[in-house]
Amino acid sequence: MLKKYKQAFQKWYRRHFASEVRQQQAEDLDIKNHRLMIRDTQYFLGRAQFPDVPEIVGVERAVYDGKTPWDAQAFANELKRKQDRLYLVIRKNDQLIAFAGCSFDIQRKDAHITNIAVLPDWQGDGLGEFLMRALIRKARHMGMRQVTLEVRISNKRAQNLYHKLGFRQTGIKRGYYFGDHEDAVDMMVPLIKATTSETNNG
Repeated sequence: MLKKYKQAFQKWYRRHFASEVRQQQAEDLDIKNHRLMIRDTQYFLGRAQFPDVPEIVGVERAVYDGKTPWDAQAFANELKRKQDRLYLVIRKNDQLIAFAGCSFDIQRKDAHITNIAVLPDWQGDGLGEFLMRALIRKARHMGMRQVTLEVRISNKRAQNLYHKLGFRQTGIKRGYYFGDHEDAVDMMVPLIKATTSETNNG
């Protein structure tokens, strides 16, 4: 009898605790939409919502020469996961001109950049760097140990930005990208320095 009671209590506790953790994580990922200045130009920053999906796909299509590596359903599925996904959008004059997404693995303490794209006419204006820094700050705030990403091996411009932000190459994924099977460069930036014991054990 005592064993059954203990098992029931543990099951309730795990379910209740997990629910609280998910709720807290969802709150941590919440942001307020607001205006901001980037290089003396005013923009509007917000968390992506379902009505933004067609424009997000449009940005993706413009960046990838008419191709859409992620379709509308894939983005919609991501936006449903408010407890462990954060997608930011930047607008100018009510036009969505840039977006970036990140997944947060609370167990592994890993934040992974899933997507980032800026309309060609707005590239070079600091929008991509702003979005990356915003997601890195959020990851640090949530206690993530690292931020990871993949980038096309031919995309030197993006790699230069990531190096500027402290990322370093950790590996190569051969034939990673769908369609042309281009290799991907794995990159990572640590957010928490290893303790002495972690260093000694590593």
